[in-house]
Amino acid sequence: MSECIFCRIAAGDLPARLLRDEPDLVAIADLHPQAPTHVLVLPRAHWTSLDAVPPQETPALGRLLAVCRDLARELELGDGYRVVVNTGPAGGQTVDHLHLHLLGGRPMAWPPG
Repeated sequence: MSECIFCRIAAGDLPARLLRDEPDLVAIADLHPQAPTHVLVLPRAHWTSLDAVPPQETPALGRLLAVCRDLARELELGDGYRVVVNTGPAGGQTVDHLHLHLLGGRPMAWPPG
């Protein structure tokens, strides 16, 4: 998907501060952080949203969550963190490529927005 910004980042065609670079995913620092720690975890596969992940790829979703957990530990977010998946325009999704937001480093309010 040459027009997808996250596909281009995952391919190394656009610069990003990489926190993870693995065969099935990348994790990058968000350019517009909403918390002191704001990481995006992106599958290399181009799925436009959570709704677009094929049933046979369900294990990949668990992998994305596990990477968020591992990064939270590495980034010392022991006081707590939030993982967010925005799906669709009304859900706040602005890039049509599935991605998880790992947010931490400050107290999180509820409801979120």
